[in-house]
Amino acid sequence: MSETMDRLWAPWRMAYITGIARDEGCIFCTKPLEKNDRDNLILHRGEKAFVIMNLFPYNNGHLMVVPYKHTGVFTDLEDEELLEIMTLTKLSIRVFDNTLGPGGYNTGFNIGKAAGAGIDKHLHFHIVPRWVGDTNFMPAVGETKVISEHITATYDKLLEGFRKETA
Repeated sequence: MSETMDRLWAPWRMAYITGIARDEGCIFCTKPLEKNDRDNLILHRGEKAFVIMNLFPYNNGHLMVVPYKHTGVFTDLEDEELLEIMTLTKLSIRVFDNTLGPGGYNTGFNIGKAAGAGIDKHLHFHIVPRWVGDTNFMPAVGETKVISEHITATYDKLLEGFRKETA
């Protein structure tokens, strides 16, 4: 090991690590009420659920489909809510296919803190686009994930895609 160490600065991560970025209350309840979709990274609003970008993504473009109903219990969701979550997931994948062209997706719920839910009191369905080669040595060796595009640039591309798909 050399005496000098290379550094990759990711100062935005400290807000997540320390919890500073977590607002009082539930972000999945408060953000849709603010009507400031760009700042809140909300891409699409449905009747029973909405699509929002993950501010601390696992990969570029990481989205979540979130029911408006505040619950962390999967069986509390009505069939209509579940149907809209899946319909918005299908729409989101269509938007990804037409805008960013990923080669695959990781999708699913993390239900409960033990399952890895960062916000366990409000269910949310993850859609993580994947590309061949998007994983490398950085997470394993450097404990750092590289996001290849600024979140607002990705937001703009995806927002245009949602507008085209729902026009």
